[in-house]
Amino acid sequence: MDGEIIGFVIVWALSGISVSYCYYISTRIRAGLFRLISVLPVCALFQVFPLFFSSLHLSCCVSAVLAWMASLKLILFSFNQGSLFPFPPDIFRFICFTCLPIKAQQNPNPKSQIPKWVFPIKVAIFGVVLHMYDYKQYISPVVLLVLYAVHIYVEIDIALMFVKLLVFITLECDLEPQANEPYLATSLQDFWGRRWNLMVPAILRPAIYFPVRQFCRGRMSSDWSTFLAVLATFFASGVAHEVFFFTLTFEMPTGEVTCFFVLHGVCTAAEVAVKRTEFVRRWRVSPAVSRLLTVGFVVVTSGWLLFPTLARSHMLERLANEALLSIDFVKRTFYSFGS
Repeated sequence: MDGEIIGFVIVWALSGISVSYCYYISTRIRAGLFRLISVLPVCALFQVFPLFFSSLHLSCCVSAVLAWMASLKLILFSFNQGSLFPFPPDIFRFICFTCLPIKAQQNPNPKSQIPKWVFPIKVAIFGVVLHMYDYKQYISPVVLLVLYAVHIYVEIDIALMFVKLLVFITLECDLEPQANEPYLATSLQDFWGRRWNLMVPAILRPAIYFPVRQFCRGRMSSDWSTFLAVLATFFASGVAHEVFFFTLTFEMPTGEVTCFFVLHGVCTAAEVAVKRTEFVRRWRVSPAVSRLLTVGFVVVTSGWLLFPTLARSHMLERLANEALLSIDFVKRTFYSFGS
């Protein structure tokens, strides 16, 4: 564990130096192809960093935040687009907004603020889930799969909340929420676009959705342009997840993860088209029913296409075991300092 933590610190130090170089070239090279060529070596370096770790948590963190999100941010930055444009006022903020899954809040909406009492409940749920792992030999595979899903969601949410709090204290600025209670989604469009992992849609929209829709708009109808843009965005996300899982397990992709995202892309695009019909405008489903249908569809399709890939590679068991070992490590460190 000590070696992994030291390696984690070194990787983030190298990331800060690399992003500082990107900040410097923005004052020397105009936006366009030449700036893109200048930042591509940094993006390539970010793809190598996850291979430095044996810990699944650290490898997932570096792969998702640096190899995927930071690289896309820098590619968009090469053309003066994305969350890094307009440029942050100083190099420290540029590093933070590039290397961390955060985005400065543009239009604060008090109605979207999550009540403060929700976070302690999630921490309590996380503790209960970890405790239930002690009895997993008595739990059915379906229930255990649900526990793994709850564990992943709650752990990511807690980790991102601590990152947001740390950055808020350091930079003294309001940040966009990383998630907005996805279990309350009333549609697939609501789930993927406004509730689940909001940093990713903020990157994929300017990177894929808008360019594809703009390219198709002059060649076909607006509905087909939107459909193809949505499908291309979900397909790209599916391929990125296949690569993400491959870098963690080194097992050849089966295509199930891409099928999961393509399926959701088709259903989301169809949902958008159906909402425009006169029949749906007149007939509204209650929020409770729409939430049940939406979350149920996400859970069923995840159990069908997404989680089997994770289960075969034993990633779910490794995540659970590492979480328990990490808590034991923190406890031992705390007790050693106390004594």
